[in-house]
Amino acid sequence: MRIRPGIELGSLTDVGCQRENNEDAFTYWEPESDDQFLRKGRLAVIADGMGGYEGGQEASRLAVDTVLETYQQAPDGDPQTALIASLKTAHERIREYAESHPQLYGMGTTCTAMALSQDALYYAHVGDSRLYLVRGDHLDRLTKDHSYVGRLVESGVLSAQEAEGHPQRHILTAALGAGTDVLPDFPEHPVHIEVGDSVLLCTDGLWSMLTEDELQKAVQSHSPAEACRELVQLAKDRGGPDNITLQIIRLTRNGRN
Repeated sequence: MRIRPGIELGSLTDVGCQRENNEDAFTYWEPESDDQFLRKGRLAVIADGMGGYEGGQEASRLAVDTVLETYQQAPDGDPQTALIASLKTAHERIREYAESHPQLYGMGTTCTAMALSQDALYYAHVGDSRLYLVRGDHLDRLTKDHSYVGRLVESGVLSAQEAEGHPQRHILTAALGAGTDVLPDFPEHPVHIEVGDSVLLCTDGLWSMLTEDELQKAVQSHSPAEACRELVQLAKDRGGPDNITLQIIRLTRNGRN
């Protein structure tokens, strides 16, 4: 895998302490062509499957592979449009796969995909995996959870702090492969990023076990690879009931795209 100067990258996935299989999936990609790289930038994708071992594992793999393939083949132009189209294509492929494999009925997956191009961050998102931006001592969650508890927060019934420990926080209201249509969340405008910023993609096996303050401190005080190891170990030290997957990308001072 080629990684051009301009970033530091850390990625890690772990089955956790209580699961026998890992139903998470992730990827990172840059175009081989420098010319195409200028137009498409860097792509990172993370997914957390559901629907039993085989169904969840297949759903997350299909999501990541399809988003990568669709983004690679998208016409050069707007990364945001390509990300949204990629998630919609993945949704349809998972539905088609479930229809041809009735034993996997109910399979689905979260999916969060981001593209980093020049000083702009684009993303598309379905489910409760998360994308954070870390700048200095501040952590900003860019995505909202498509979950029952997330709806309670939006309606003002629960505070964001109360939601983090709610027993029903894992009940999803949207996932790739679930329902007829899917409407990914995406930013109205690209998110501006600066040298020194880090972005964190992670599944709920990580964020549900740690505070946002702990996430911010680990990302800011370590290299991306070291932060990945420390955060996974923290989640496992607290029981690690779910699979744990994360990617950290830090924009460095030796150039952007």
